Amino acid sequence: MKTSVKIISASVLVLGSLTVHAQQIPMYTHYMYNTLVINPGYAGSREALTVTALHRSQWVDFKGAPMTQTLTMHAPLKSKHIGIGLSASNDKIGPTNNTSVFADFAYIMMLTEKSKLALGLSAGANIFQARLNTLQLDQQTDPVFQNDISNHVTPNFGFGAYYYMERFYAGISTPNLLQNSYSEIQQTGNNTLIGKEQRHYFFIAGAMLNMTDNLAFKPTTLVKVTAAAPVQVDFTASFVIAKKLLLGAMYRTGDAFGGLVGLGITEQFHLGYSFDWSYGLKTAKYNQGSHEIVLRYDFIFFDKRQIHSPRHF
Repeated sequence: MKTSVKIISASVLVLGSLTVHAQQIPMYTHYMYNTLVINPGYAGSREALTVTALHRSQWVDFKGAPMTQTLTMHAPLKSKHIGIGLSASNDKIGPTNNTSVFADFAYIMMLTEKSKLALGLSAGANIFQARLNTLQLDQQTDPVFQNDISNHVTPNFGFGAYYYMERFYAGISTPNLLQNSYSEIQQTGNNTLIGKEQRHYFFIAGAMLNMTDNLAFKPTTLVKVTAAAPVQVDFTASFVIAKKLLLGAMYRTGDAFGGLVGLGITEQFHLGYSFDWSYGLKTAKYNQGSHEIVLRYDFIFFDKRQIHSPRHF
């Protein structure tokens, strides 16, 4: 029975990725470290050349489960009013694979002595592949699954606004403005759409609140909105101990809860790990939860003061 559930669920995952109305952008428990992927306004905000790598294995031991990797890098230019970045991601779900590469640009405005507002644009492409003929089906003649989708390239662009201070940030964004088609099939003389990209909207916010000299509270949230799908909200509450060790808990509405741990190995190098459990899925008993690891390194500080007072976000 377990094998049958895995085969059926893999098919559902594929259909979910091709459905006209669905949440298609990968989820991240470490969204607070992976901001550039969803908001180009974040580019250059750390006033350093920052490189971040993330790997997520979702629903471990579940056949066809999502697996995601992202790599981002960004930095301000010498004028400090321009930030540039590069975002790359690879998302595999069952027999489907989506690779994205985007360039990011942000114009940074000083609102007050302590606050900034950045308006960002991103441009790039998604490369989608689906080996649909590898699925085991009840009806092998289903036309939706007759042809693979091979290296289907769709250009896209996004927009984001990012407001930040030393201990607070908030942003809104939509990383894929165009709703490109993945595939169409010919049926009785008409083209039938079986999949397209769906526009998503994001809101992010976070703060760093000092409780004592060696203890700070770091609440963050991520809100995801897309058509014909429930609004999903991530709530994360973390404590930062001695400015190095992070311990936190997360809750994702309708989906999962879990924990995070992070360590500032040096003032430039941060390592983080998270585990979350999908309580809302009927298939939860068939998997061992989701694991995520993130590495972030600040190579060059453009503002020497940041060496002694690094950004919190």
